[in-house]
Amino acid sequence: QVQLVESGGGLVQAGGSLRLSCAASGRTLNNHRAGWFRQAPGKEREFVAAIRWNTGSTYYADSVTGRFTISKDNPANIFYLQMNNLKPEDTAVYYCAADERDRLLITSNEYGRWGQGTQVTVSS
Repeated sequence: QVQLVESGGGLVQAGGSLRLSCAASGRTLNNHRAGWFRQAPGKEREFVAAIRWNTGSTYYADSVTGRFTISKDNPANIFYLQMNNLKPEDTAVYYCAADERDRLLITSNEYGRWGQGTQVTVSS
């Protein structure tokens, strides 16, 4: 089954940008949904963005629409989260995830495979 590793987190000032990467191995992401989730201190894990690998259809949480973009590199089996105009409330551990169940709600936090997480801290 697919294994995922995130990278690209760090410290950035409000208004800045970061790009997170999620590298998949063990299996191609063909027929998968690939997503990004985040968990801030004291809060539940929440959906951020997702992409259907085969079609390229994308989905975003209202809180990030217009600021974040999810994209994919099919040959490299990598997907990204470009985060622009970052706000302090975006501070969280960000996780990438993937799932091949076609009836799973794409915004679900019950994806089957998860990365280890990468910290994003936005200072004011």
